[in-house]
Amino acid sequence: MKDKLSLLKNEARQEILNSSTLQEVEDLRVKFLGKKGQLTEISKGMKNLSAEERPVVGQLLNEVRTEITDMLESKKIEITKELKAKQLEEEVIDITLAGKKTNQGSLHPITETTDLLKKISMDMGFDIADGPEIEYVKYNFDMLNIPESHPSRDITDTFYISDDVVLRTQTSAVQIRYMQEHKPPFRMVCPGKVYRPDYDVSHTPMFHQIEGLMVGENISFANLKAILTEFIEKIFGQGTRVRFRPHFFPFTEPSAEMDVECVICKGKGCRVCKGSGWLEIMGCGMVDPAVLEAVGYKADEVSGFAFGMGIERITMLRHGIDDLRAFFENDMRFLKQFK
Repeated sequence: MKDKLSLLKNEARQEILNSSTLQEVEDLRVKFLGKKGQLTEISKGMKNLSAEERPVVGQLLNEVRTEITDMLESKKIEITKELKAKQLEEEVIDITLAGKKTNQGSLHPITETTDLLKKISMDMGFDIADGPEIEYVKYNFDMLNIPESHPSRDITDTFYISDDVVLRTQTSAVQIRYMQEHKPPFRMVCPGKVYRPDYDVSHTPMFHQIEGLMVGENISFANLKAILTEFIEKIFGQGTRVRFRPHFFPFTEPSAEMDVECVICKGKGCRVCKGSGWLEIMGCGMVDPAVLEAVGYKADEVSGFAFGMGIERITMLRHGIDDLRAFFENDMRFLKQFK
């Protein structure tokens, strides 16, 4: 066996030296060291050796295996270096060619507007709150003083998962959860996704709202007007004119709609504002005492105001977009405008 191993080692050395490609080196590895290779066949003869011969031959067998392995690896490194050197020598780079254009992503306009509204809110002392999008009816309707007969509770206006669970139709539900966990005074806003079964130029089944709430002692409608006027000026610019119109919401009393001077025509009248010079921007009002009582507050000790606006609406006005559906169709021609 010793002679066979010596001959095998010499044969392997010669063939490895003569190899010139990586594939040839791999073929030699299989030939000499593979499961059915020559070294494996020789090692099968170990069973016929005496107990004294086996350790000596076994050691020699391992030495030959190691030597052949080292030779194969050295040859592989040598060929690889030669291939790289040849590639560098033959490769030509045309420095006059134009560079490859890389596409840089950007925030979606809805995300960018949401971040802006959150920053403005935090600068004005408001906490940012979040809540579940799959909501109980009691939080989405009952505790907001919305009666069972109200149209917003119909299946045509709300996605019902069960009799007691819905996809939230407004982030006001987060305000209820927040009031149950916090004691006045506080300021908070809750941006997030809401769901209603609509789809047209001005409605989509999923859209975004940001709603705010301020509760404490002696909070008045004057506080509401002052804070919301400042809020709007931070969005659309100093000196932006606003107005309040009486309205009705089940969870606020008194309630109002807030209009902002048309950002397109600056109040002169245009197609966007239908010639009025004003655009509806949000609903607001003083928190109804029934809502305060529902969360365990004493309506004779604290008061507050609430407001809510559509983030898509704000984004459309900021960027002059006239179709809400454009935000959700993922048209790259549209999205590239916001880099």
